[in-house]
Amino acid sequence: MKKETKSNYCEHCGDFHDLPQDFVSSVRVGEAVPDFEFEVYQDERTRTMKFSETRGKWLVVMFYPADFTFVCPTELEEMAELYPQMKKLNAEVISFSTDTVFVHKAWHDVSPAIGKIAFPMGADPSGKIAYAFGALVEGGDSAFTADEGLALRGTFIIDPTGILRTMEIHDNSIGRSAKETLRKLKAAQYVESHDGKVCPASWEPGDDDMTPGLDLVGKI
Repeated sequence: MKKETKSNYCEHCGDFHDLPQDFVSSVRVGEAVPDFEFEVYQDERTRTMKFSETRGKWLVVMFYPADFTFVCPTELEEMAELYPQMKKLNAEVISFSTDTVFVHKAWHDVSPAIGKIAFPMGADPSGKIAYAFGALVEGGDSAFTADEGLALRGTFIIDPTGILRTMEIHDNSIGRSAKETLRKLKAAQYVESHDGKVCPASWEPGDDDMTPGLDLVGKI
C-alpha cells in the first residue's frame, strides 16, 4: 500500500533516488496487532517466537532497514543501552529487519554496538511483518527502487493486551531517538493507569497531566 511522498533514501549507498513512495499500515492505532510467528536471535541462540508471548507486558517493536549498515547500529545501540529501563517498566523490545537470524548473529558477533543488544532480534526475511506494519519498502515491476525489500524506520508501542498505542515511521535518512520512545512508553502507561487523564506535549513523569473538558477550551 503506497502513496506519493518526498524522498527515497538508500540505506546501502547513502544516496537519494528518484522514485518517491510513502507507506500505509494495515495495523492501526487502537486495534489488535496480528499474532505473527517469527524467528529471533537472542542470547547466542535462535528460537521461534510469537507476539502473544509478550501479553501482560508492553512491547516496543522496532523496524530498521538492514544489518551491517550505517544509521541502524546507532539506533540499536541506543535502544540496547535503555533496554534495562524498558524492562523495569514491564516492557519488552523486539527489533526487526528483513535479514535472517544468521545475519543477525554474524552482525552481533562483529559489531561493538550490536554486541550490546540483549533483546530479541527478529527476522522477517519475507517482509510480511514489515508489510503489515506499513514499513516494507516495495518496488515497481521494473524500475529500480532504493531499499526495495527492506524496512523503513518504524517504531510501534503495543500495550499488554496486544493493542497498538503509538506508531512512527521515518524516512531511512532520519535516525530515531530511543529516549523519545522511552518517554512515549511512560506516557502511554500513565494514561492507561489514570482514567480520563491525557499527557500534554513533551510530558515526563512528575509533570502535570490534563483532564479534557469544556472548561479548558480556549484557555490554553
